[in-house]
Amino acid sequence: MGNNKSTVSPRYVFGVGTASFLLAVIFFWFSELLASKVKSLFLSFLFLIIIILTGILADIVGTAVAAAQESPFHARAAKRVRGAKQGVFLIRNADRVANICNDVIGDIAGTVSGALGIALVLQILLYWKGISQVLLNMMVTALIAAFTVGGKAAGKRIAISRANDVIFLVGKVMAAFEQLTGISLTGKKHRPAGK
Repeated sequence: MGNNKSTVSPRYVFGVGTASFLLAVIFFWFSELLASKVKSLFLSFLFLIIIILTGILADIVGTAVAAAQESPFHARAAKRVRGAKQGVFLIRNADRVANICNDVIGDIAGTVSGALGIALVLQILLYWKGISQVLLNMMVTALIAAFTVGGKAAGKRIAISRANDVIFLVGKVMAAFEQLTGISLTGKKHRPAGK
């Protein structure tokens, strides 16, 4: 397995707990707004799919970072392969990365997908008024749960069998973001491209 030293400090626990509380409040308000204001069945469905996929992708990253091996990334970093240093950073902070991806993003995605499910039910009821609201709520909730749990199960298979590939891909995305914006995600200074 990868790095098994914990980087989680009491300060981090307090910080992530506070951030999760604030994000939950923001997303609860946002989801209530969506449920009452969104009038398009297509948009409600599209947002729901995006949120479910976000939760699945975050779960893949959170699982992969715990299973990835650090040594291949050092070999790539020595050759200055783009994304390798970011991969080392992710693996060395595996507990934090897994917590943020699996718990923070996962829980928020679950909350928002539930609210979007309500918005979707309301939209369907506008088009088909003869449908039972209780039955429709049950079916939409069951489908959201099935796609989320099924997607995460399939994602975990990929995350465990190809952990290094997943983390290297995330590292390359981080490296591209750092080069483009000059904002460091790993604590090291980067300059934007062209400067």
